[in-house]
Amino acid sequence: MENDYYSIDAILAENQKVPCAFKVDIPDLGYLDGGSEKDIKASSKSQLPFWLTPVLLLSDFADCILPPPFSQRVRNALNAEATSVKLSSLVGSGGLWYGFGRMIVHVIEEPYAKDLTNVLVKTFKDRLVDIMDQAQHFGALGNHAGGGGDGQKGEDFREGLDGTERELFALAQASAKRTKQWYESSDKTRR
Repeated sequence: MENDYYSIDAILAENQKVPCAFKVDIPDLGYLDGGSEKDIKASSKSQLPFWLTPVLLLSDFADCILPPPFSQRVRNALNAEATSVKLSSLVGSGGLWYGFGRMIVHVIEEPYAKDLTNVLVKTFKDRLVDIMDQAQHFGALGNHAGGGGDGQKGEDFREGLDGTERELFALAQASAKRTKQWYESSDKTRR
């Protein structure tokens, strides 16, 4: 995703805010912080879009602080029960938690980067089984999903998914519907 210039998902992930702590005074860029100050002072902290952080880090003007969606509290919740965490609410309306995490891995120091990579992979693996199971269930219901509250359950489940997970869910659900249609049509020819 990070090398795809035309990817909407990459653009949305790059616009996520990252907390930065400035090491030096930076003249005439106080507007980046959204305040009325003319300059950014050393040791001040600011929330900046991700696309700006690599330049600040390479020039050694600032340090990147791990963003709240990847905090220890979130990681503890994911380790306890990954399927209960609503990833979409962690990174805003786009819900691209995995994409944002992949970008953050490239700008943080090595031991933390490896730890975050492991969290991303483990979370995806832990949630994938439930995503496929729910997609098969709601896909097999077909047009009957609206009755009995199952349609609302499916919508509630999808709301908590990351954008990548939503795509997988939709593909698996469509596959389940097509499989059910094929099975029902081939069943009719046997009768």
